[in-house]
Amino acid sequence: MEWENYVFWSALISFILLVWHLRRKNSYKRSKLPPGPKGWPVFGNLFDLGSLPHRRLEALRQQFGPVVWLKLGFVNTMVLLSAGAAEEFFKNHDLSFLDRFTNDSMRSHDYDKISIAFGSCSTYWRTLRRICTSELFANKRINDTMLIRQKSVDELLSWIDNEVEKGASGGLVLRNFVFPALFNMIGNLTLSQDLVNPQSKISSEFFTAMDGVHECVGRPNISDLLPWLRKLDLQGIRRKMDCSLGKAIEIILIFVKERLEQRKQKQKVSEQKMDFLDVLLDYRGNGKDEPVKLSEYQVTIFLMEMFFAGTDSTRRRMCPGLPLAHRIVPLVLGSLLHHFEWELCDGVKNIDMRETMGAGVKLLDPLQAIPKQKMM
Repeated sequence: MEWENYVFWSALISFILLVWHLRRKNSYKRSKLPPGPKGWPVFGNLFDLGSLPHRRLEALRQQFGPVVWLKLGFVNTMVLLSAGAAEEFFKNHDLSFLDRFTNDSMRSHDYDKISIAFGSCSTYWRTLRRICTSELFANKRINDTMLIRQKSVDELLSWIDNEVEKGASGGLVLRNFVFPALFNMIGNLTLSQDLVNPQSKISSEFFTAMDGVHECVGRPNISDLLPWLRKLDLQGIRRKMDCSLGKAIEIILIFVKERLEQRKQKQKVSEQKMDFLDVLLDYRGNGKDEPVKLSEYQVTIFLMEMFFAGTDSTRRRMCPGLPLAHRIVPLVLGSLLHHFEWELCDGVKNIDMRETMGAGVKLLDPLQAIPKQKMM
């Protein structure tokens, strides 16, 4: 009996010491991590994010500071909530965090393997960035295409002028006019042609598809945080991504196939008439540290991303289209404000600033306003 008591108490004391040691070790590890809220077993801090994670994270910043540690399911996540913290992080750890987290929606149509926006930092990715920077977003190229940008903005103003002359009193959904103008602007820069107008079916379909892609990519997905649930697609995000991305690819593929057919008939394109799509189709690499050529599907995805303008990323991954955006945004906004007087629709006193989350943040209800021509 004494022997049994000795074994029992020895085992109990050993177990208590083991638990104490593990808790102390975990506490030491935890003390080296940034502060953050305590999470639930298995789910971690999933319930702390809510439907608008960026708003909830801002609230956490007030409590824990500019760097917050979260456990989202089984994914450890460090959140940077100030420009200073982000600058220090990417200045000292840029290479270590160069690749993006690949979520389940990005795997749709092998998008993650081809995308310049979400792909890993590989020789293929570097090749795309180099082409993009030198052929489309170099300062000389941007300066040379000034008239193209102005032409697209003039079309935008003309479309709105037509609506004003019709006496449209219910207000215009601005994005229904701005989006086709920008689509044509990119179309002229890459394909040398206008592609759509505000009444165009393709414009509407592509805008809807692009919206769907951005929503799926940026929406919190339980499949990413609890991987064994991935096949079930409980939120339907992968199914929606398959549909939206597939539609966007289908639309851009039409333009690529048209060009391939034109090239067959004309045999060769003179250097003066070559545009960005021709550059992609004519690309030839050495096959060692760069691809030998770009497939039709790779060209389609690359071209689609130029329309998506979805390359928002960090310093080494900084968006190559940033110099062009610096020219386009002031031009479009300034032209709309200079050419028209704008009023909110009848009965509306304040703009509804509620937002929804995706790859970026946008208004929950699109801005609707009444334009009136200025007396010049």
